[in-house]
Amino acid sequence: MIIEGGDRAVNGSAGANRLIFAYYVTGHGFGHATRVTEVVRNLILAGHDVHVVTGAPDFVFTTEIQSPRLILRKVLLDCGAVQADALTVDRLASLEKYSETAVAPRDSILKTEVEWLHSIKADLVVSDVVPVACRAAADAGIRSVCVTNFSWDFIYAEYVMAAGYDHRSIVWQIAEDYSHCEFLIRLPGYCPMPAFRDVIDVPLVVRRLHKSRKEVRKELGIADDVKLVILNFGGQPAGWKLKEESLPSGWLCLVCGSSESQVLPPNFIKLAKDVYTPDYIAACDCMLGKIGYGTVSEALAYKLPFVFVRRDYFNEEPFLRNMLEYYQGGVEMIRRDLLTGQWRPYLERAVTLKPCYEGGCNGGEVAASILQDTAIGKHCASDKLSGARRLRDAIVLGFQLQRVPGRDISIPEWYANAESEFGLRTGSQNAGTNGSSVFEDSYIQDFEILHGDLLGLSDTMSFLKSLAELSTLYDSGKNAEKRQMRERMAAAGLFNWEEDIIVARAPGRLDVVGGIADYSGSLVLQMPIREACHVAVQIIHPSKQRLWKHAQARRQASSPVLQIVSYGSELSNRGPTFDMDLSDFMDGGQPISYEKAKDYFARDPSQKWAAYVAGTILVLMKELGVRFENSISMLVSSAVPEGKGVSSSASIEVASMSAIAAAHGLDISPRELAVLCQKVENHVVGAPCGVMDQMASACGEANKLLAMVCQPAEVLGLVDIPSHIRFWGIDSGLRHSIGGADYGSVRIGAFMGREMIKSTASNKLTKALSVANGTHTDESEESAEPLEAEKSLEYLCNLSPHRYESHYAKILPEAILGDAFLEKYEDHNDPVTIIDRKRNYGVKASAKHPIYENFRVKAFKALLTSAASDDQLTALGELMYQCHDSYSACGLGADGTDKLVQLVQEAQHCKLSKSGDGTLYGAKITGGGSGGTICVVGRDCLRSTQQILQIQQKYKASTGYLPVVFEGSSPGAGKFGHLRIRRRLSKKQE
Repeated sequence: MIIEGGDRAVNGSAGANRLIFAYYVTGHGFGHATRVTEVVRNLILAGHDVHVVTGAPDFVFTTEIQSPRLILRKVLLDCGAVQADALTVDRLASLEKYSETAVAPRDSILKTEVEWLHSIKADLVVSDVVPVACRAAADAGIRSVCVTNFSWDFIYAEYVMAAGYDHRSIVWQIAEDYSHCEFLIRLPGYCPMPAFRDVIDVPLVVRRLHKSRKEVRKELGIADDVKLVILNFGGQPAGWKLKEESLPSGWLCLVCGSSESQVLPPNFIKLAKDVYTPDYIAACDCMLGKIGYGTVSEALAYKLPFVFVRRDYFNEEPFLRNMLEYYQGGVEMIRRDLLTGQWRPYLERAVTLKPCYEGGCNGGEVAASILQDTAIGKHCASDKLSGARRLRDAIVLGFQLQRVPGRDISIPEWYANAESEFGLRTGSQNAGTNGSSVFEDSYIQDFEILHGDLLGLSDTMSFLKSLAELSTLYDSGKNAEKRQMRERMAAAGLFNWEEDIIVARAPGRLDVVGGIADYSGSLVLQMPIREACHVAVQIIHPSKQRLWKHAQARRQASSPVLQIVSYGSELSNRGPTFDMDLSDFMDGGQPISYEKAKDYFARDPSQKWAAYVAGTILVLMKELGVRFENSISMLVSSAVPEGKGVSSSASIEVASMSAIAAAHGLDISPRELAVLCQKVENHVVGAPCGVMDQMASACGEANKLLAMVCQPAEVLGLVDIPSHIRFWGIDSGLRHSIGGADYGSVRIGAFMGREMIKSTASNKLTKALSVANGTHTDESEESAEPLEAEKSLEYLCNLSPHRYESHYAKILPEAILGDAFLEKYEDHNDPVTIIDRKRNYGVKASAKHPIYENFRVKAFKALLTSAASDDQLTALGELMYQCHDSYSACGLGADGTDKLVQLVQEAQHCKLSKSGDGTLYGAKITGGGSGGTICVVGRDCLRSTQQILQIQQKYKASTGYLPVVFEGSSPGAGKFGHLRIRRRLSKKQE
């Protein structure tokens, strides 16, 4: 049901007596309180009493409403999102604070609210958007309605994905509370909200103006022709100093929320804390701030261009931004430019916009009318569950707006109503297509392939098609569809389409066996998966490069600039674009240090992702002495899901460096390229990973396991996967467990154990040599030869299990304090990790794992080449189970991956499997552990696929999450090489 502006109005004489409303307001910022004020004002104008339950200051309401019928009650019943800083939400802290505020005292809250609602004789409960208010209303026998553009179950769902499923009960409880609501009055710019039974859409809720633009400017003493921007930025970053040169010449800036002690430059004007901001917003030429419902609605209503800065993990932001940009009212500013005062190009761009919102702005009046009708018993919404509308909320108007072709979307399962019940990918194990030349031609007809081979890869064909669509989008210019995603619009202007473009491809990988033993020198077996990252690169003279306006304003003379567009930004709370002057990588004629580079990319969390891409350029500069004289434009499109333990980061690094190297005529072997990419991750990103991920992505081949000894990166060769054996990956849905040990601490523990073993071996050797020289007598004389090797042990995996058990297992402590270790051993000699003196590190399990894992991998490799039999598969599975248990002993297990392995065991030992040849034989956690994906080994047959599907459904029933299944393989970057493509000219262009 859609209520157009003006179709309804609050009418106090429409059969409604004096009603009593209980209006609950969330504790998430002032924006909710300000829009509630407009609805409440209209209810009071209609002659009703409104009790507002809020944690917001009184002035937010009393500035606009002076009436005894407004009764304020100071209670906070939810906390919203806890901010780590002005631009970032702390997801775990938000969940913990909500638990403290609304979950732990829930019984007491419900009892108190029910009694209070009865005491005021409330006719209707209204919530924006406090979950427990709906349940309290139901318990009190009172109807309730929510008025909002988002709900906390949607917001917190993504937080749970990051923080771990221990918190998922919060989301289910919130959704259950909302389900007691009669219906939702939904505001424009809304998020998916499938918890509500039915929906009524209303126009924008916007506060009315008290003064005209002319009146406000006259009071401020500002002429009408002076350009004026309002800085509407609550919770300004700590230590942030506003600069006079930030504004274009002749401009002035009004500052909201400035502290009394803050000293402002002469072209900045401080506004009082309790000022009525709508009047001042409407008096300006543009607004600069953070996106929220209040700022967006007022910018649209007053046709005011809005320069906004992206925030991290404010999950309602993409939907409001889509609306803002649809009506041509938004300009995104890079956070780095906000903090460093590079505002001018954004402000000058903003005042050229012509915002075109023509919809209603009387949502407060319309919502009040609906609330009044509901309170007197009218049915304002359908009695039936609106399944179609909920489906539209969850998919079509939600994540589907941001869908990237050829890429899966990680939608929390409780919102994925329109996704297939079976997430299992179908098709052959190879990423190749059916080989149809017609199919292939349809994808490449827009480009001439000057070098390289598509290898029949359907994802590469799709990527080329997306490039063709971008070139068409660029040609269409101003006639382009307004709803085009901003990342696609940025990408369309990235390249000169008449020039050559280089395309590289690198897959993710499935860690079959070896995992976290790579940094200890183990043999590993890795399979490149079907999902891959594509990177398109173009090098061009700086004078010919199309620059984004802020980069153009920043650039000195004709210096080379790096511009990157990364698809899928909406799915992971990161900025879609990144740019920098390549001179930023130089210091005194030499490339900057890795430490400076790491700090450079860490400045802006929303753009830290660029370290994986741009970091490849710095590594080439430092390690190979490459100098980049020309500008570089890059498009990154990855179908390797992030945070699922299948090496999305390695695939991006390898594809990026492959494309850059090819574009600059660099001949780098796949092995060398992988080692260089590891430096990107270790030194520029700052992640202490081994090299197996990059090696698998660079050197792997389809349907084969890459066998590599990580000392540091010796490729033994490729191991064929026997035709009767198949591997699957199943994602647990857990990105990384917040609790327990982490990858870095386990790595430190392993290196500590190595130093202890070396020290013990040295002491034993001294003693053995004394016995040999006759200077010391001992009944248990020990051979000096193995001790010689062990005292200088470079890789733990070179120590055999029997030597470990007989000579060193007893001397390793279960754990040791960092300070105690450093005092005795001085250093653990790992160049990519740092010991925290105050932290306890597990030593025995961390050191034992790679020693035994290396043995398990060797046995696994040998078994793959043995005769096909049930015993062969059983032994392979047993080795994987042992590996999984060893991960857990290190502290790198997780409930989700343990549950999946348990389901594999149940499938293996069920009566049907035992009565036949068996299907699934083993499973283990992969990669860095603490969540992510498991690897499953089984017989390549239909029954195995059916069992994988059953495991999916059982896991979903247990956790609420339908896991992604990885199956199939594809060639590594070395095998793919690169494509050099050039757009074909149309007859008209010719």
